[in-house]
Amino acid sequence: MQRVSEARVSVSGAVLGEIGPGLLILVCAMQGDSEETADRLAAKIVKLRIFKDDDAKMNRSLLDVGGAALIVSQFTLAADVSRGNRPGFSAAAPPGAGEALYHRFAAAIQGHGVALATGRFGADMQVALVNDGPVTIWLES
Repeated sequence: MQRVSEARVSVSGAVLGEIGPGLLILVCAMQGDSEETADRLAAKIVKLRIFKDDDAKMNRSLLDVGGAALIVSQFTLAADVSRGNRPGFSAAAPPGAGEALYHRFAAAIQGHGVALATGRFGADMQVALVNDGPVTIWLES
């Protein structure tokens, strides 16, 4: 995930979702992930204190600042490049399960009261963002 001042996702030139200040969250469901995994990560993300307070310290959460979330599926996060020069993606969840978990995760984020925008699962998307900080954090299940 990346803390952003703005972000948007497009498919074939049409904007599907865009946000102002908040988080761009790139999501990859992995083999073995579950609905509980999605719910747990969503709860963690909305409470992470990674936004600046009045003293410029990272001490406020997405919920505290009233930020939005742009959630984009990205199976390439599962890339295994340990052998050869072509990435393997066998650790990613199968497409049906991955899509279900992507939607579950987005619903869980929204369920915490966060304004939400999404991309389109499985689409060839273009993502534009202004990384604020920059702050980029990797979370694994």
